[in-house]
Amino acid sequence: MLDRKFIVDHAELVRANCANRGVAVDLDRFLALEAQWKAKQAEVEQFNRQANEVSKSIGKAKDEAEREQRKAAGRQLREQTTAAQGEADALAAELHLLQAAIPNLSHPDAPIGGESASREVRQGAVPQREFSFQPRDHVEIAEALDLIDLEGGAKVAGHGFYFLKNEAVLLELALQRYVLDILLAEGFTPMVTPDLARNEILEGIGFIPRGPERQIYNVEDTDLSLVATAEITLGGLYADTIIEAEKLPIKICGSSHCFRTEAGAHGRATRGIYRVHQFTKVEMFAFTAPQASDAMLEYLRDIECRIFDGLGIPYRVIDTATGDLGGPAYRKYDLEAWMPGRGEWGEVTSTSNCTDYQARRLGTRYRVKGEKGTTFAHTLNGTAVAISRALVAILENYQQPDGSVEVPAALRTWVGKERIAR
Repeated sequence: MLDRKFIVDHAELVRANCANRGVAVDLDRFLALEAQWKAKQAEVEQFNRQANEVSKSIGKAKDEAEREQRKAAGRQLREQTTAAQGEADALAAELHLLQAAIPNLSHPDAPIGGESASREVRQGAVPQREFSFQPRDHVEIAEALDLIDLEGGAKVAGHGFYFLKNEAVLLELALQRYVLDILLAEGFTPMVTPDLARNEILEGIGFIPRGPERQIYNVEDTDLSLVATAEITLGGLYADTIIEAEKLPIKICGSSHCFRTEAGAHGRATRGIYRVHQFTKVEMFAFTAPQASDAMLEYLRDIECRIFDGLGIPYRVIDTATGDLGGPAYRKYDLEAWMPGRGEWGEVTSTSNCTDYQARRLGTRYRVKGEKGTTFAHTLNGTAVAISRALVAILENYQQPDGSVEVPAALRTWVGKERIAR
């Protein structure tokens, strides 16, 4: 979240940023509450000082009656202190709720506006393929090759769940190994992360675990929720931690299942496995010093591009507009793959610089040796591969006229064949 003092000192900047992002926040209420809280805290401190003075004066009383009188005055002041502190705490709690709802600042170069204002900044090395036949979508391809069982998934768990079968299983495992080899060579520490996290961690990262706008599955009667991404668990790993500056940047990659309610999702995006309730993903996460986070964002984006160039998938990179940024993101790039069966671009990865927004909520700091104090770290995340969407892109771009699918050369070692056919 943004620092409270920063919000007060730069209220008009924050107000304009909220407008650019399309976020409704009662900033005037926040500023009024901040002023009331400061006044109430001053009152608490005044009562405390008076109570301490009275306490020190008790021993100087001339007689027992005066001593009792001063004790009574001290008790009254302590009661007033407690009451005032309670009021201050109530104001602070309301302030925190408003503060948590204020989004991060936006990068000056981020396009301003809604989704349509997002800007294409580059395309991948592989051009869009020209088909000599009418390309089919991934559902038709997968059904013909017996790769995905959507009906079985719906029977067992409901719409939006599925079984992968046969070579699709090998493709999932191959994709994980392919990206892990790239990330290990780049110095990332690999992890398999928990599928559950405490709600306080989700809130720190910026997800809403409860309420009507949630995209998260909760575990009833616990403070746990299923994770929507390993960003949650990787970011939470250093909650309430002071990192030694010489260890920065810390680069981690996490393989996990991801669970999303996809509330409100409808239309073509819900066909097949493009938008589902559960999928496997390998996520990149980095902790950096503030001055290094812009460069780290470009680095993570370039890794994502390398991954899809290596898979031979056409894509474009989008500089996401302010109105389409999540609350924690300062700047975000989306990588959209061309999906010929769907006849449109589809998001397959994203990478975001969240500056100190998540670190401030989670208490993640770093310390420079020989210097006093600590500084909030910057956090960044990026999708290495979201398996379900990568499968859509592979099946649709590598389909052949005879109904078979060519296996990308980068994955053949693990899949064990060049072509999937029946």
